[in-house]
Amino acid sequence: MYTSGEEIVSIVDEQNQELGELPRRLMREQRLIHRASYILVFNASGKLFIQKRTTTKDVYPGYWDVAAGGVVQAGETYEESAARELQEELGVGPLPLCALFDQYYEDQENRVWGRIFTCVHEGPFTLQAEEVEKGRFMDPYAALALSKSESFTPDGVLVLKKILEQREQ
Repeated sequence: MYTSGEEIVSIVDEQNQELGELPRRLMREQRLIHRASYILVFNASGKLFIQKRTTTKDVYPGYWDVAAGGVVQAGETYEESAARELQEELGVGPLPLCALFDQYYEDQENRVWGRIFTCVHEGPFTLQAEEVEKGRFMDPYAALALSKSESFTPDGVLVLKKILEQREQ
């Protein structure tokens, strides 16, 4: 098992075409485009599980996140990454996943092609201590409102807004 900085990840371009593979540490240092899975976990009543990232995370440390997930490793599909991340971060799975859309996101810290999934699970969860400080279910609109006063991962907020907009159509 690699430490997170030694994980080998696929590097992609702005069209999501693979360019090669590098250790995660170099991907972060050079701010290269990579792939990630995002899994929004809802319960049967439609509440969203949000999680507080640990302060040791390499990007957005200590922020709230609306999605489980993470960097897609080299040779791994988005779907394989999503299943692995759900098991690692929340201790659940395998679960049926619904793929919604792919999205490119870029800011000062992060350049990523993400595939967005949803699933339904009631808990309980076994949170990965290295990555998740705590979590709770809440109304997705309340989570979006909370993101205006507390630090949330900006890519996750964008994903949640898009999902809620699609639901309203």
